[in-house]
Amino acid sequence: MSHPLSFASARAPLPDNEQKQAALSYLNEAWAEARHDGVDGDCLAQASLFAALAELVGTYGEDAVAKFIEGFPARVRNGEFSLGLARQ
Repeated sequence: MSHPLSFASARAPLPDNEQKQAALSYLNEAWAEARHDGVDGDCLAQASLFAALAELVGTYGEDAVAKFIEGFPARVRNGEFSLGLARQ
């Protein structure tokens, strides 16, 4: 018995930047739904960070992820994650 290909599997994968934009859209929708259901933003943020770091560790290993996040303090202080700052 043959199974027809679904539309999704017949498409070429999206370029990396488009995948990141799509992923961010999905996360924003999930975040909005959780907030609507009464989940606290701080709890969402901590759970999101945990899930993201766990995925990265599973993919790249603990040492690589630890090295990657060493630069976060400077990036936070430089406003890279502050949505209200104007970017030039």
